Amino acid sequence: MASRFQQFQTKTIQVSRLVTKNGGPYYKELKERAIQVSQLLTKNGGPYCRELMERAIQVSQSVTKNGGSYYRELMERNKTYIKEPSSVETCQLLAKQLFYTRLASIPRRYEAFWKELDSLKELLKTKEAWNIENASMAALIGVECYAWFFGGEIIGRGFTITGYHV
Repeated sequence: MASRFQQFQTKTIQVSRLVTKNGGPYYKELKERAIQVSQLLTKNGGPYCRELMERAIQVSQSVTKNGGSYYRELMERNKTYIKEPSSVETCQLLAKQLFYTRLASIPRRYEAFWKELDSLKELLKTKEAWNIENASMAALIGVECYAWFFGGEIIGRGFTITGYHV
């Protein structure tokens, strides 16, 4: 079972690398790889796998038919954001610009954090400000924080809910 999963995982990684690396002109090969993956799933049996195979074929046909034009349209629409020449040096320069831009925004973020914290303190001091809307918003934010924490724990454990691999 593990070897079949590894085959599926390997083929999926190959497909995603092919699409992200090469884009438009390689959609025919993408279609072939998607069909290989769907055949692998079908071979392992089950009606769910057959349905998954049919959907994978539909997706690959759609990508083959519309993928190249979508890629060209996307690149044309966003050509103002593309830095030429696309080289390692350009990417390093952009990464450095992003880093220092984020670094320059720290004082504004720091001030905004303390401003929000002060408004929260004021809200907690006055009981008249607490109504159903504020209480439900606080509860919702608390549940969201717990959900992100729990999701991070699951990811940290290697996608297991029961515990760590020992």
